[in-house]
Amino acid sequence: MNNKLRVKKISNDAKLPQYAHPGDAGLDLFSVVSTEVLPGESKLIQTGIIIELPQNTEAQIRPRSGLALKNQITVLNTPGTIDEGYRGEIGIILINHGKEKFRVENGMKIAQMVIKPVLSIDVEEVAELNSSSRGEGGFGSTGL
Repeated sequence: MNNKLRVKKISNDAKLPQYAHPGDAGLDLFSVVSTEVLPGESKLIQTGIIIELPQNTEAQIRPRSGLALKNQITVLNTPGTIDEGYRGEIGIILINHGKEKFRVENGMKIAQMVIKPVLSIDVEEVAELNSSSRGEGGFGSTGL
């Protein structure tokens, strides 16, 4: 499998996604804008990059734990999915769950991107499904 993530900068301020430490799962993504996200507000933050994923992969956009803990800032549709064929700019939907406005700065780490394999399947309609030991139990059915 090709393990190259091809990245095109479409902004002079764009930074390439990067791992902070060897062995990290997520690549840091950076803002190319300076703006404020008010309490209770969500805002699309541009990264200034377009990507070409390796074949049979997706990119998952996830929050940064430090922003969540310290500022109550998270990614609204987490994990966001970027499909292999998407060639638009990567944008991050941040939401402010805190009580204070949050300042996003140009060059700030705003999210992380994890590249995962994708399994393509055939969908088959059937009249009945095989039974399982779990059955229809869900939503807390196994207790606390």
